Amino acid sequence: MSGGVADIFIAHEGVAISADRFGVRGAQPIILLHGGGQTRNAWGATAKVLGDRGYDVISMDLRGHGDSGWSPARAYNLSDFRDDLAAVAQSIGRPAIVVGASLGGLAGLLVGGECARHLIKALVLVDITHQNAPDSDNRILAFMTANREGFASVDAAADAVAAYLPHRPRPRDTNGLLKNLRLRDGRYFWHWDPAFVEVASASRPTEDARLAAAAQNTAVPTLLIRGAQSEIVGEEEAAAFAKLVPDAQVIVVGGAHHMVAGDQNTVFAAAVFEFLDRFAPATL
Repeated sequence: MSGGVADIFIAHEGVAISADRFGVRGAQPIILLHGGGQTRNAWGATAKVLGDRGYDVISMDLRGHGDSGWSPARAYNLSDFRDDLAAVAQSIGRPAIVVGASLGGLAGLLVGGECARHLIKALVLVDITHQNAPDSDNRILAFMTANREGFASVDAAADAVAAYLPHRPRPRDTNGLLKNLRLRDGRYFWHWDPAFVEVASASRPTEDARLAAAAQNTAVPTLLIRGAQSEIVGEEEAAAFAKLVPDAQVIVVGGAHHMVAGDQNTVFAAAVFEFLDRFAPATL
C-alpha cells in the first residue's frame, strides 16, 4: 500500500469533511481524529500502518481545520464535532473504532456516550479525558490566538512552534509545516478557521459535567493513553476518568507530552495495536 485515497464526507450542517482513506474497504473501520489546531496529517504514519494491518482507516480533518469546510454559522461547539463524527460513522455503515486525540477524543467520547450504540465499537482517547488539568487550556489558547496577522515565512512559523514545544528539536527542513499553513496575501496563516478558536475556547470549560456523564454512559472497550509529561491529563485527571469508566485501560507513555503520538510514536502505536488486537481486530 502506498498513500491514502482522498475522500469527502458531508457532515453536520452540510460541512464537507476531507479525509484520507487507507487499507481495505469493507474491513473493520477506524476513524482517526486529530486535536484542535492540527490536521489529519498528524496521523500520517499511524494511518498507513493501520491500513497495512488490514483496517479500513479514515483519517479526517475536523471542521474548520485543514482541508475540511469552515462553518458559515460559526458552529464549533463540541456538539458540532460530535455530530460530524456521528455522520461520518453513520455513512460508513459499520460500527467504527474511534481513535481521537484531544478535541477529536472529546468528539469520540460524546458519540460513545450520547449517540446510537451501533456507531462505535471501541474508543481510544489520546491524552484527553472529561476534564483538563487546571489552567492547561490557557497555554493552548495563547498559542492559537497569537500571530493573527500571519507569518512572513515558513521559518517564522517554525520558530513559533519551537517556542510552544521546546521539548521537540526544531526541524532543519521546515517544508513539512506547509501542510499546516495557508498562503494568503503574501503571508502564511494557520490552517484553522479563527472562529473555531473563539467559539471553542468559550464553550469547552462549561462541558466537564456533560463529558463526565458521557464517560459514564460509554459501554464500549475504552483505552486512555496519556503522556507522562502531559500538560493536559495528569495523574489526577486520569484517576478521575478511571473511576467513571472502571473497565477502561489506562496507559502512560514515558517521555511524551500532550501530543503523545508525535512525541513517542513507536510506543504509542504498540499500545494501540495491542488494544485493537484484543477488542477490535481488522477482520469483521
